[in-house]
Amino acid sequence: MPNFLYKGRNEGGALVTGQLQAANVNAAATDLFGSNITPIEITETRAPKKAAKNPVGAATPGLAGNKLLGGNKIDVTDLIIFSRQMFGLSKAGMPLDRALRGLEASISNMAMKRVLRDVVAQLEKGMDLTGAFSRHPRVFSQLYLSLVHVGENTGRLDLAFEQIGKYLELERSTTKQVKSATRYPTFVIVAIAIALAIITVFVIPVFADTFAKLEAELPWQTKVLIAISDFMVAYWMYILALVAAAFVGFRKWVRTSKGRLNWDQRKMKFPLVGSIYNRIALSRFARTFAMMSKAGVPVVQALGVIARAVGNSYIGNNITQMQDGISRGESLYKTAVKSGMFSPLVLQMIAVGEESGNVDELMQEVADFYDSEVEYDLKKLGSAIEPILIVFIAGMVLVLALGVFLPIWDLASAAR
Repeated sequence: MPNFLYKGRNEGGALVTGQLQAANVNAAATDLFGSNITPIEITETRAPKKAAKNPVGAATPGLAGNKLLGGNKIDVTDLIIFSRQMFGLSKAGMPLDRALRGLEASISNMAMKRVLRDVVAQLEKGMDLTGAFSRHPRVFSQLYLSLVHVGENTGRLDLAFEQIGKYLELERSTTKQVKSATRYPTFVIVAIAIALAIITVFVIPVFADTFAKLEAELPWQTKVLIAISDFMVAYWMYILALVAAAFVGFRKWVRTSKGRLNWDQRKMKFPLVGSIYNRIALSRFARTFAMMSKAGVPVVQALGVIARAVGNSYIGNNITQMQDGISRGESLYKTAVKSGMFSPLVLQMIAVGEESGNVDELMQEVADFYDSEVEYDLKKLGSAIEPILIVFIAGMVLVLALGVFLPIWDLASAAR
């Protein structure tokens, strides 16, 4: 959907600025009125640059891996600590400018210091906290801004920061679980690749020279290995260049909207890990929906923010379709069924939550359900990959044994 920059006045009459996605200008204005913002100016612009991603392809809200003005990196841990501290200070009733100045003095991360210094300066000029945060979109995501905005308008900024801190902690926990589950297979695959490169480039040519001097008849396995080795030694520069070009081309393709959509859809069909990607994205959707619903964000606006926060373009498109359906007056359950993303059990929970008026609580249950499945799948991932790696290593050893040791045995037999 198109991206719009807006200026408006909140309930207190303060000037606020920011950006949002909507089908058209009228839809953007409707979203702003639903957020208790009276629009003054709405202009269409190009979509913002995408933020850096986590190991599972999900963009973590308000993070991550950004270097501001050449300073230190602001990661999710910095934001968790900041959100916790803001929760405590807001709950104690401390004025925002004093709270932020105190945090600026106590934070050791220079990049975060610069961000907070700018936020304080904007507050002193009369801008609200959401507008000040929105000047740093690479640090504070749209989800972060939406929850802070709701907290400001409802007078419960402390609860907004509490929810943000809990959300980011869960995201960090999921990322650590994924890294832990993939560390061993990644290490084994890299070690195998290095071993194959050394054997192909340095070991096999030595055997090839020896066999050539003895003028022995070589088996076909050895001929294949020698041919591969000769090719690698002769054209290794071109091979490296081709691999580098393929990697760069893939990265550029993934950065396009069409490429991102195709890649996000395909990786959910990968064996072993595809279902994990899918459940992580759905867990993020359910958890974020529950959090924003509890905070009082209108459903249509919440879905627009969540579509950009799930970290998966394919699921984000489905959520956008749900948003369009709800804008037309359809129920959340009906749009969820049309999306085809959820299991019958989850759909029943959504239906019950919508009927009882406890959608936020039921969606939190859905998030916990997906989180437990992800945790179980990640524990199984290591045991499922190990047999595959063992078979692959055994096959590699068999090929090398047949290609290298068979001629040696034949030469020994001939000598006897």
